[in-house]
Amino acid sequence: MTDRELDAAGITDPALRAAYRHCRALNARHGKTYFLATRLLPVERRPAVHALYGFARWADDIVDSLDPGAGPDVRVRALSRLQGELEEGLRRGGSGEPVVRALADTAHRYAIDHAHFRDFMTAMRSDLVVTAYPTYADLRAYMHGSAAVIGLEMLPVLGTVVPREEAAPYAAALGVAFQLSNFLRDVGEDLDRGRVYLPADLLAGHGVDRELLVRSRATGHPDRRITAALKEFEALTRGVYRTAVPGIDLLEPVARPCIRTAAVLYGGILDTVARDGYAVLHRRSAVQRRHRAVVAVDGLARVAAARLRARTGPGDRPPACARPLPAAASSPAMAVCSAEEVA
Repeated sequence: MTDRELDAAGITDPALRAAYRHCRALNARHGKTYFLATRLLPVERRPAVHALYGFARWADDIVDSLDPGAGPDVRVRALSRLQGELEEGLRRGGSGEPVVRALADTAHRYAIDHAHFRDFMTAMRSDLVVTAYPTYADLRAYMHGSAAVIGLEMLPVLGTVVPREEAAPYAAALGVAFQLSNFLRDVGEDLDRGRVYLPADLLAGHGVDRELLVRSRATGHPDRRITAALKEFEALTRGVYRTAVPGIDLLEPVARPCIRTAAVLYGGILDTVARDGYAVLHRRSAVQRRHRAVVAVDGLARVAAARLRARTGPGDRPPACARPLPAAASSPAMAVCSAEEVA
């Protein structure tokens, strides 16, 4: 399947193909939710998504490493090296580092604004020194670089049916919504790294501070004040989704199933956290594999329907097996009448 993607994208240089394969492996190993959604894109666009994610994953791993030997100085130097590789790679259009080589090629192919990558690196560097955010406005300023720019980088790859600048605010908002979902799920793990992404004023409104979070994490005892704060953060996140999701219809039809599936899967994190009683300080809430599979199959059906409409015209009705599944669909076999065509 990797060769098929690379062939479809017109990537022929052996070293560049190896670089994209490396990024794809990073995506498959670390970004299971997004990797699953990426499978719904046309094959020729997938390598670009793998390159964008691979670079983001690499930088994020440097920042979030729990290796006792990877102290602040080690991580600062690693990020500085990555920044240098990035600048040189974007300038030359290539690099000896595989992830940067694939990223530079993707940036060139899709004319992605280099400022987005620099803003992302600025956010990554701030993670090494900033451990809390007084207000949601402060958090949003950070998330411009850590999340919104990811949506903006993706836009040229996905394509739009309107001028790109019209779709950009929605793409940025969806990137923010995805990250807010992760923040809610990872409260305990982030606290172990010394960071609290929930705004301090939101926590204080419910009588919560860092000390209470640390004590609850250490003892395993829930606290109704923490639960109330988490519920408010969940409601805030759902509001961002409501703002962002209408922008999916501004994308090219062939890209919509991928992003809609990603939105459903990341939104499912919120449902899972709520179902687990907001116990994110004590255990990680994970979306069940069965749910991911059903959502992915629905996405496959939407891809098949979109391609059939493109071939037969908007007035023709696609066959039943190519129509979107109901949410309660129970078997992947129900959806796919031409799985090889869309996979």
